[in-house]
Amino acid sequence: MIVTKDMVHGDLRSRFRTLSALRLVFGNRVLVSALNALVKRTYRGRDIDGLVCGEILVPGHDGTTRIRTRIYRPSDHDGDLPAMLYIHGGGYISGIPEQAANEIRRFIETRPCVVIAPDYRLALEAPYPAAFDDCYDTLLWVRDNAQQLGINPDRIIVAGHSAGGGLTAAVTLKARDTGDVKIAFQMPIYPMIDDTQPDDPAREILGGTWDSRTNRFGWQQYLRDLRARGQDIPAHAAPARNQDYSGFPPTISFVGTIEPFYPETVTYIEALKAAGIDTRFEAFEGCFHGFEIVAADTPIGQRGQRFTYDSYADFYDAYAT
Repeated sequence: MIVTKDMVHGDLRSRFRTLSALRLVFGNRVLVSALNALVKRTYRGRDIDGLVCGEILVPGHDGTTRIRTRIYRPSDHDGDLPAMLYIHGGGYISGIPEQAANEIRRFIETRPCVVIAPDYRLALEAPYPAAFDDCYDTLLWVRDNAQQLGINPDRIIVAGHSAGGGLTAAVTLKARDTGDVKIAFQMPIYPMIDDTQPDDPAREILGGTWDSRTNRFGWQQYLRDLRARGQDIPAHAAPARNQDYSGFPPTISFVGTIEPFYPETVTYIEALKAAGIDTRFEAFEGCFHGFEIVAADTPIGQRGQRFTYDSYADFYDAYAT
């Protein structure tokens, strides 16, 4: 399906053409690499005003990897707070934690928590399982260093947008399977979880900030080692491949109806509901990928943000206190 301007929500139409140019960057290895270098120069190490900010190198399970990890905490709360493992987006190919400063601030302002945000390895340099391992190793580090962090290890939230939502779903799946960590609730926001989407004509989306073409490129980079070896794709790499949704934590998600992750997000939430998991979900008609971030000043963008933080507050009160 080619997304035309009349299919786009009225609040977003004036920006649709300009924002759609982003997909030209995310479908080109050279341009993505250049963007990543620019983002690092501009944002790496930048603190968030009003929060206590720090940085640590988390040891990976392989004994050699060190995961640069940002830590954010409220300035007016001490001890025994919930923790949030926040995983940034970027199609598995781009991004750093600092790019999510607005989202991290809003989470902490809405309900106090300590946010731990790993700068996981990106797929252009290190395909699966690098990003997944980095995020899961960080989750285990949070559990094991609860006293140092001033958090309750039984009240850990996992959240992320886009590829960060996919990694949220993957990390939560492994925590469910192993029992390593108790997840209070998860927030995989418009998650990138189904590697089969780009090759399914029935789910093709062309146009917008991220579409089937950029999605194909992202998955090609992330899964290239598995595919080169002819190996099966595990659910920890593409969580839509999971078949058992029992025992998952409560889940919050939303997605726009004119983006490639719409069908897979709906399917994921329906599977959780069928397994008896408490979910909160909304599909935003005529909205493209990341609309509430790239068009945060529009009424529909503000609706998406209210859904995010109101739902977070409700689930925090119900499951993380």
